[in-house]
Amino acid sequence: QVQLVESGGGLVQPGGSLRLSCAASGFTFSRYDMSWYRQAPGKEREFAASITSTGSMASTGSTIKYADTVKGRFTISRDNAKNTVYLQMNSLKPEDTAVYYCNAIGREYGFGPIYDHWGQGTQVTVSS
Repeated sequence: QVQLVESGGGLVQPGGSLRLSCAASGFTFSRYDMSWYRQAPGKEREFAASITSTGSMASTGSTIKYADTVKGRFTISRDNAKNTVYLQMNSLKPEDTAVYYCNAIGREYGFGPIYDHWGQGTQVTVSS
């Protein structure tokens, strides 16, 4: 059974920091590109950060991308040995308030079906 379980959310003051974790199970984590998305009240889900898988024959290393809104403040990382992806969030702003979702996209083997897994989300509230 595939599971993506986010944790680490909470209430912080502007300028504060949080570290989100997403623990994965039920699939070959190292083969999947991992991303963080967020959704604020009344708004559509938006991309925050991503980190690609490693070990591909078609690419060298992993690629990290950030939305302009979080660039320079957030850091995405992954630990394949722990099947976990992280989002370190610094210098938090009220506009960062959202439910943060973990996403995994990949395939279990070459030319196999592409899977798109989502976690349940964790609430981040930035307020004074």
